[in-house]
Amino acid sequence: MTEPSKQTTTEESANPEPDQILSPRRSLQLNQKKWWISVLLCFFLVVLGDSLVMLLLNFFYVQDNREESDQDRQYKGTWLQALVQNAAFPILIPLFFIFPSRKSNQETNNTRFLSFRLIVLYVVLGILVAAHSKLFALGKLYANYGIFTLISATQLIFTTIFTAFINRFKFTRWIILSIIITILIYVFGSPEFGGEPDENEEFYNIQAWLTFSGSVAFALSLCLIQLGFEKLLVKTKRYGNKKVFRMVLEMQICVSFVASVVCLVGLFASGEFKELKGDSERFKKGETYYALSLIGLAFSWQVWSVGLVGLVLYVSGVFGDVVHMCTSPLVALFVVLAFDFMDDDFSWPRIGTLIATVVALGSYFYTLHKRNKKKMVELYQRENNTEV
Repeated sequence: MTEPSKQTTTEESANPEPDQILSPRRSLQLNQKKWWISVLLCFFLVVLGDSLVMLLLNFFYVQDNREESDQDRQYKGTWLQALVQNAAFPILIPLFFIFPSRKSNQETNNTRFLSFRLIVLYVVLGILVAAHSKLFALGKLYANYGIFTLISATQLIFTTIFTAFINRFKFTRWIILSIIITILIYVFGSPEFGGEPDENEEFYNIQAWLTFSGSVAFALSLCLIQLGFEKLLVKTKRYGNKKVFRMVLEMQICVSFVASVVCLVGLFASGEFKELKGDSERFKKGETYYALSLIGLAFSWQVWSVGLVGLVLYVSGVFGDVVHMCTSPLVALFVVLAFDFMDDDFSWPRIGTLIATVVALGSYFYTLHKRNKKKMVELYQRENNTEV
């Protein structure tokens, strides 16, 4: 290389073009755009997962011949359903290595201590997830699904309380409005369920305690996931100092692994594994459809879980729960179209909840928009003060 060309190259590297330098304002705009894309992607995964799960659950229980079984048979198979909710996590492992990761900072004694605490958190969360998976799977079968829905709506109340104390979450009037509307949407807009028992097999007291306990466990798990992201996973500096989607995959893989182990222990300790062959033989569509429905459920649960955990990472546990519960009217519409349940139609109250869903989500999205706009205004003010 000639001397003039060397000098030109040195000057270009020392003085890059203006468009190669991102100003703080431009950098913030790009980060906010990436953030919105991530939030909308997770939002779509929750809607898709919720819809597929409810459709496949109804298919499974409609084909399971439970109406011809005795009372003891009605309440079995719940360890299997709890296991199915968590067992498909290995499909996320390739994605974990595909998604890019920011350069990690050098590990110190402090970050090693944080990593140990993170492992403890994964174990605790895995047990909580296994608990609410089992409790919800059993609670659905003990009485009318409408009662189950009414009680499980308290999970958003518990999520709000736990988030306020554990995560120091700041509520606005728009978020409070969104929470109130969401609870009403969930109560009046939830879909029908094909696993309901006969009237002589309903036990409302048992269902109430099971569902109530499951709601508390679910709400607490959301808040602990948010705490793990904010106080532990980010501070370990394995992904730099920013939140990336790979964190979602790590959280989901580790927690689902622990939950799957707990559910496997419950499956074998209860003797429920002995009935798997009989379950597949009683399936109306045959053993092949029995296996395919379980595999489809497992994949659908992972889609839903990844979306939910992603919303917790990028926004909050409250927002994740709001989105999850706001999908009820849309899922109900799909169930009405796919199944011919007696006296089930998409009536005017459900149409009203579908409209209310737009209001509830719009209220929360408006809050998120205001927060991003506030950050931009603060940046403008800092730049103006620096210029002065």
